[in-house]
Amino acid sequence: MDYQETIQYLYDRLPVFHQIGAAAYKPGLENSIRMMSELGNPQNSYKTIHVAGTNGKGSVSHFLAAILQSAGYQTGLYTSPHLVDFGERIRVNGAKVNREYVVKFVEKYKPLFDRIEPSFFEATMAMAFDYFANENVDVAVIEVGLGGRLDSTNIIRPELSVITNISFDHTQFLGDSLDKIAFEKAGIIKKETPVVIGESLAETKPVFIQKAESENAPVFFAEELQPVRFLRYENGKMIVKTADFEMLEIGLNGIYQLKNVATVLEVVKQLQKTGFNISEQHIRDGLSNVVSLTGLLGRWQTVSENPKIILDTAHNKGGFEYITEQLQQTKYNKLHFVFGMVNDKDISGVLSMLPKDAEYYFTAAETKRALSPEELKNQAKTFGLHGNTYNTVYEAVKTAMMRAGADDLIYIGGSNFVVGEALELF
Repeated sequence: MDYQETIQYLYDRLPVFHQIGAAAYKPGLENSIRMMSELGNPQNSYKTIHVAGTNGKGSVSHFLAAILQSAGYQTGLYTSPHLVDFGERIRVNGAKVNREYVVKFVEKYKPLFDRIEPSFFEATMAMAFDYFANENVDVAVIEVGLGGRLDSTNIIRPELSVITNISFDHTQFLGDSLDKIAFEKAGIIKKETPVVIGESLAETKPVFIQKAESENAPVFFAEELQPVRFLRYENGKMIVKTADFEMLEIGLNGIYQLKNVATVLEVVKQLQKTGFNISEQHIRDGLSNVVSLTGLLGRWQTVSENPKIILDTAHNKGGFEYITEQLQQTKYNKLHFVFGMVNDKDISGVLSMLPKDAEYYFTAAETKRALSPEELKNQAKTFGLHGNTYNTVYEAVKTAMMRAGADDLIYIGGSNFVVGEALELF
């Protein structure tokens, strides 16, 4: 098999959550433990940092990887889902996993997959952990797939755990209240291992404190310890002020990144305490150059000017709280909103927050989980949102670009799949 055939085999042979949703979800650690044992437990041969949370965990993971790279550490990064290419999930010092390695790994472990029947995510995780060992990484930043307690990545013994925030998402698996969701996320807190909490609420903070106390794990609340204030945009980057930095340049735009930066700064402070050699300049370089160092895509990403076209992977109510605030602070003549969602999200919760003065281009990505454009349009009408339907993301984006004036703004989002397909057009 070549690379594309190998990826297709993984999609066809293994249940893929991002394609079919709940049917692919395999909670519990049994498969992970069995697979990693067969591989010789490579995840124990390097240090790890474990990152969970409803929103922001991808940005935080990439920021941390960029800082560690800047500090001279051979750094692995495991995230999901990918937007354009499978290789985005597994990186070492920003470079995507070697395609030949992917092919050889799958060929070698096909019998193991047949025997254990892992999910797509479990198999991909095994590949990542093995690849990081093969590449002799010093440290790997590992993003949780879903939840925490029962997520397949929860077999690692990290140097530090991170929980970015808690909001409503995947409630069918994680629970229908914030404290229940927090309990699942808190499952990554390990015995005597520091944990940094990015944001907490009255409903979630006691959950984190209780779990940390039960594990004798030091807990640090970043929003209290690392206040970050927005100053201005300069040369396409966000300039912020913190307790330790009069001026700090951030390579990701969007006001929601203020919370993520606070989390990252506290994580770095705790890593320094454990012996990581990270200087002020390493922090500055990593935060400023996160995109070029790690290849991160789809975070308030500008892909075109005149009209300005912005893509963002926000896909739940918590994410769109920040997006709507950001849009209110963005100057434009008219707003064009290319929008599609998957059918297992809180559709109404998101729609209730969206701007009513925009022209909507309701569409669907090429995934079985996609909500049909017509259904999305009908639900949107009840919230005073109006526009037309388009069968493909390509058609929606191209139409928006034709209709938009030079001073208009085109926002593209609603799901990772919509953003991924749109990125291929630029």
